[in-house]
Amino acid sequence: QVQLVESGGGLVQAGGSLRLSCAATGRTFSSYHMGWFRQAPGKERKFVTVISWDGGSTRYVDSVKGRFTVSRDNAKNTVYLQMNNLKPEDTAVYYCAATQNYETTYPTGYDYWGQGTQVTVSS
Repeated sequence: QVQLVESGGGLVQAGGSLRLSCAATGRTFSSYHMGWFRQAPGKERKFVTVISWDGGSTRYVDSVKGRFTVSRDNAKNTVYLQMNNLKPEDTAVYYCAATQNYETTYPTGYDYWGQGTQVTVSS
């Protein structure tokens, strides 16, 4: 069992930066690949990035490549999402989630979810 709590969201101007954190409880955190998803109002929850259990592999959706960086610290049971050069279209609720399937980009492929944190980017 893994419980996830996101933090770090907020309001930022376009071009600004935010760093999201996702703190996990549970002894099995380091055995899960960790993903970030986002959901804009009235839209489906969409894949943003994933990091492998050991931090050795990452993958990003094209729209955030070069701007977002995912990392993790297994000693602290925490995964991070550094978001730079934010754009208004990045506005969404951001969720972290845990999976044992690194390849999946579907929300149904993830086993545990946090409650989400709001990111709002003003133009």
